[in-house]
Parts: sequence; structure tokens; C-alpha cells
Amino acid sequence: MKRIMACFLALVLAFCTVGAMAAGRENKLVVGSTTALSGNFFSPAFGSNTSDLDVQTLLHGYHLVKWNGDEGSYVLNDRVVTSLVKTEDSQGNRTYTLTLCEDLRYSDGTPITARDYAFSILLNASAQMAEIGGAADGGACLLGAADYKDGAKALKGVRVLNDSHLAITVSAEYRPFFYELGLLDYAPYPISVIAPGCQVKDDGEGAYIDGAFTADVLRGTMLDAQTGYVTHPSVVSGMYTLVSYDGAQAEFELNRNYKLAERDTVPIKRIVFKTVSNDTMIDELQNGTVDLLTKVTSASAVEQGNKLPYAYAKVSYPRTGLSMISFCCESSAVSSQAVRQAIAYCTDRDAIVSSYVGANGQRVDGYYGVGQWVYQLVSGKMAAPVARVSNAASDEEKAAYNATMADWNSLSLANVATYALNLDAAKALLDQDGWALNADGIREKLVGDQTVQLKLSLVYPEGNTIADALQAHMVENLAQVGIELTLQAKPMAELLKLYYRQEARDCDMIYLATNFSVCFDPSATFSPDDAAQGVSNRTAIADEELYQLAKDMSSTVPGDLLGYCRKWIAFQERYAEILPAIPVYSNNYNDYYTKRLKSFKVSERVSWAEAIEDAYRDDVQP
Repeated sequence: MKRIMACFLALVLAFCTVGAMAAGRENKLVVGSTTALSGNFFSPAFGSNTSDLDVQTLLHGYHLVKWNGDEGSYVLNDRVVTSLVKTEDSQGNRTYTLTLCEDLRYSDGTPITARDYAFSILLNASAQMAEIGGAADGGACLLGAADYKDGAKALKGVRVLNDSHLAITVSAEYRPFFYELGLLDYAPYPISVIAPGCQVKDDGEGAYIDGAFTADVLRGTMLDAQTGYVTHPSVVSGMYTLVSYDGAQAEFELNRNYKLAERDTVPIKRIVFKTVSNDTMIDELQNGTVDLLTKVTSASAVEQGNKLPYAYAKVSYPRTGLSMISFCCESSAVSSQAVRQAIAYCTDRDAIVSSYVGANGQRVDGYYGVGQWVYQLVSGKMAAPVARVSNAASDEEKAAYNATMADWNSLSLANVATYALNLDAAKALLDQDGWALNADGIREKLVGDQTVQLKLSLVYPEGNTIADALQAHMVENLAQVGIELTLQAKPMAELLKLYYRQEARDCDMIYLATNFSVCFDPSATFSPDDAAQGVSNRTAIADEELYQLAKDMSSTVPGDLLGYCRKWIAFQERYAEILPAIPVYSNNYNDYYTKRLKSFKVSERVSWAEAIEDAYRDDVQP
């Protein structure tokens, strides 16, 4: 009997100890990604990689609209907006008058009002933002945007009616716009931090910033390396606040003033986001130093991850972006379309894909990702959105259905140039363009009064094993046609400054990957205007036809899916012809994580940073 009692007491003690450990376990999630943070935590205005975008999602919330994947369109964010009224004037300018919720707060507890959204728009459309190196094209669609950027006091297209009512007017020249409500995708930013001493006012002719709103002020409040809002945003509107960032790792804490949806579980309190390597990431997951691995693409890492034991879970989802070799077209050598095409013919992308991502990815030939809805439709991976007709339908109805289906079935990427490996084609292009071999076996040409040699350099992210594949399947091929290419590794932060043209570039190509926003509007990216050169137009390409095709695509009437797809194909065909960048691959992302993480529905959201809002740890007690 004593032995039975002793065993019983031991079991009770063990149970209590485990319960105490679970109850006292730190409610923290460590997230690992192979894409190193560059520290652009404000917005894409200063450039961002995929990890930076995830951080922006954590920190900046309460967007006026959100993407509804089920409907395939933008909808109002009902956590922020209670009602929307649309009106249109005789010139075709459309005004959206929004009523905001009155319980929105920044992380420091101060109220978020219509003035905060107006400040966000005014800031991102301002000449001052452009002066400090940020993209200032976010409000280009608004009535009076050009005048405002040229020095007008107020922006006519933004009205602050009162603290809870905001009116945004889209200029007639930007309508129709396929992603209509996507033009309202603004989040609030704190004027007290970014432009201290300033206020947003509206005297009836549009909103404006009153006070010392200068480029010098913004350089101090936004770009300071230690305290600037771009890398160290202190007051935010998202679910998490930034606790620390040391250049390699960022830590976040739950924003107690964030308006969460009703839930029965405990949200994750702390998040650590750090860089991991393809070689060791799966080991880190198993030994507990990482809880979630996101956007895993390397073939070797995926192979290891797929062998994880039952205690771990995996989710795969198609990427809405691609990897590419982006040209610096201001360079005399690669400003030539023939040279860019010749380099493409020397790049064995199939071999690169096979060696780097394996069956997890596929070669792409245009500016798209396999996860984009339009690619899914055009490639036939998604059924055409056409309602079937019943057997009882009239002959006229059946004929209309067959004609519509024929239109959808005619969509094809067959005319997009593929540049399969062909050294002879590369040599012919270079010969025709006047690039002759010199005594050293390097191609050269007289451009103006200078002799330009095809001795090129390509920058890639430091630590990325893609270098081996580029060396074997690109560099060695180029040497055979008279082009010398040197690979140079750079830290991600430095690489992005080059890519976004925030520093003078002495390279000819940059290897990196990008993901597209749901609102796919590449017109600013390929605008030939001088004002777009820099953060907006990263490649320095100036092709009026490509730009007009992008504008035409975005100007499709909302709901005209077939028309949009046709214009998208035309854009891809021109892109592949002039090659601002060589598309390499798109792929499935794979996230691996401990099964202690519950309700992590990343495949239903845009990223892990969005999916984390509904997730929780089952080993943490309320």
C-alpha cells in the first residue's frame, strides 16, 4: 500500500511539475528565414526584401482595405472602416468617403484618426520623401498629386472631413483601375514621430501638412541609423512593436493596444525573427532554437525538411514572385538589348533551377510568379471563371458559353521568348551588334568616343549558395562567347541599396528575388520618366512600349478578368523581348514548424506575418 501511495504521489508531483512548466513557458516564437533583414521596416518606399516585408506586416496594421483571396478582390477592412460611400463628378473623378472606427490606437495609446491616414498619403506622395531617396509614387493616382509634388500646399484628392471621416479622390485619368479598392491601401503613420511639431490640416481645398515639414527633418526622423523610423519604428499600428534590431535579428512584442478579433486562445506575445542558413536550418528546428522556418526553397533543405518526424508540420504554397538577374541598364555594356539577350542565351536556367531548388521550383520566362492568380488562369492550372450551362440551356446560350470558353482556352504564353541555352545564338547577336573579340578574347565595341569591353560584374546576396550554380551554368558559358563575368557577394542591406539605386552602381547585374503585391501594377517599375528612376524604376530601362502595356493592363475595367489576362500576356511578351532582367525561377514556398504552433494558416494568407495573428502555442496556458 505504501508503495502504491508513493507511486501515486510521484505521478501527481510529475504532473504538477509539467503543468507548472507549461503554464510558465515563455509565450515566444522564433522564426527563421534565409533572407537576411536589410532593416527597411517602414514601407516599400525605401526598398524591401521579403523578410523586410514580413516585418512591415507585423508593425504596421489597420490598412483601410485588405485582400480577400476567396473573392479575388480588395474589400474594406471592417476592423478599420465602418462604411464607404462612392461618388463621381462630371469629369469622372471618383471620391471614396470612408467612416473610420473610433477605437483605433497606436502602440503608445494615442488615437488613430482620419488625420493619420491623410498624413500617410501626404508623406508618401511628397517631394520631401523623394528628396531623401524614397519612392514617392504611392499617391500618383490621386486628384492633384502632380501639383502637390510640384509644390502645391494641399493635395486636392485627400480631404479630412473630421476625425472619423476621410475622403480620397482618384483622378479620372487613373480610371478605370483593375484593382479598384487597392488604390485605398493605406496604413496610418504617426506624425508626432516622423514630423514632430507638424499637423495635418484641411481648409476645404485638400489636406496639407502645416509646420516644419522638410527633407532635413525627415532625414533625421526617418533615416538616422540608430533611431530613424525606417529601421527603428517606435510608435506603430500593427499587432507587434519592435523591441530590438541589431542588423541580423529583430525581436517583437505584442502591441497591447492592437484591436484583436475575438478569440479563445492566447496570441503569441514575443517573436524573434532571425537569419538561418540552408545547411543548418532543419537542425535548428529540431533542436528547438527555431520554431518556424519560413519560405524554404533550397532543394537540399526541402529534402531534409520532408524527412522531419511527426512532431513537425509542413505547409507548401506557391510563390507570388520570382528570382531574377536584374540588369543595371545605365551601364554602357548592358544598355544594349542585344547584349542582354546574349547573356540570357548563355544562362542555363534549367540547370540552375535543377541544382538550386530542384523539383520545388520551375523556370519562368517573364515577370511573374507561379502563385499569381493571373498565371494560374493563363497556364490552365486554375479553371476559367465561367459558369457552366445546363443541358436545358438554349442553343444561343450554349453557343455563347462555347465562345467564351474558346477565348479563355486561347490564352497562352507560347509567344514569350524563352532563351534556351544557345551559345551560337548569343555569338550571332553580339556580332550583329558590333561587339568584336579583342586580343584577349573579350568582346568590345566603340560606344561614343570610348571603347567598352564586356568585362561585367554580377552582385549576389552574401551567403547565398546560388553562386555555385551561376558559376557553373552562366559564367563559364559567357566566357565561351567572349564575355567575362565576375561574381561578387554583398550583404543584403548593401545589395538592396544598389538594386534600389540609393547608391551609385558599379555593377552590371544583380541577382535577387522579389515578391509581388496582390495589387500587381508594374507601371511605375518600368516608367521611362526621370522622376521614376531610382527606387521605383530599379533597372533603368526606358522602354515606352513596355510602360504603356503595363498602364493598359492596370487600366482594365474591374471584373474583366479575360481582358486583364490578355493584356498581361502582351506585357510579358514585351518584357521577355527587351529583358530588363533575366527571369530565373519561381517556386513553392515551404514552411516547417513545430506542431506546438496551432492555427497557422499561412497558405490562406499572404505571408506568415499575417497568418501569425490567428496562431497560438498549445503549450502556453492563458
